[in-house]
Amino acid sequence: MNATSQATVGLQLIEPGQRITVRVPATTANLGPGYDSLGLALALHDTLTVESLDTDELEFDLRGEGADTLPRDASHLVIRAMDAAFERLGFRHGGLRVTAENVNPHGRGLGSSASAVVAAVSAANAMVPEQYRRGRDWILQLTSELEGHPDNVAPAIFGGLALSWQDSDQYSSTRAEVSDSVVPVVAVPDFELSTEAARALLPASVGHHAAAMNSGRAALLIHALTTDPGFLLAGTEDYLHQSYRAAAMRPSAALIGALRQAGHAAVVSGAGPTVLVLANGEQEAADILAFIDAFTGANTPDVNWRVLKLAVDVEGAKVDVHRR
Repeated sequence: MNATSQATVGLQLIEPGQRITVRVPATTANLGPGYDSLGLALALHDTLTVESLDTDELEFDLRGEGADTLPRDASHLVIRAMDAAFERLGFRHGGLRVTAENVNPHGRGLGSSASAVVAAVSAANAMVPEQYRRGRDWILQLTSELEGHPDNVAPAIFGGLALSWQDSDQYSSTRAEVSDSVVPVVAVPDFELSTEAARALLPASVGHHAAAMNSGRAALLIHALTTDPGFLLAGTEDYLHQSYRAAAMRPSAALIGALRQAGHAAVVSGAGPTVLVLANGEQEAADILAFIDAFTGANTPDVNWRVLKLAVDVEGAKVDVHRR
């Protein structure tokens, strides 16, 4: 008996003929001082459709972002996450037809891997019999384990502003409503930066003064996002990670510095290199778009930027089940 067969002993086979569609938002994490704890869902969505077949074949149709580089076999993150979810639930799959339509740029700090993992685990959970399905808190736990932290998966699951924390090996998150005045703008450069590479630039520890300053700004940021966006600039000041990562994304760091000097709440999105700006209202969002266009045209001519005015996604992952 091979390793694969041994791993599936005792697992029930899911029913063929099911089709599940999951729509998952992009996310931006940290938001400046909320390192590994704050995340925001953005209205930029990937869609995953999974069909269970009565064969043993894996059919993988990958469209959009990553279509030229990502695998179309069992090594793909979606399949690995689905396998983990099925096993945790006591099931296994036979043949699958998977269609992934990706619009979220990869390796840019907008939670593309978290979106894939959330979509995969949500689809697997929906494909087992109803009495075995688990809730969103279970999805949060497993996806956080797979990702290593909850700050991106939580807003992808729940939508809105996610405040997440960890107790030993238990992950938790709560959701806060974002003020209607907050308008996210992202500037996505044409170069990538892996999360692992960005984390490697951080020091093992920071001083007590920096930690205290950061705590105050993180608390202020939650107030700014939910109640008074007039504090967004002050609330997004970070003392833990962005300065250490700047050398790995100099065009992004230059843009953030210029935006903040002009009075706009700009930060690194996740591990970067995307720049996130939190505008207070549509007029400031328009001003930010114009500022980014002028600054990048004059100062980063060798970088192509994809600039998007988005909205906060308030729904999180949406699962549609189509059964025979």
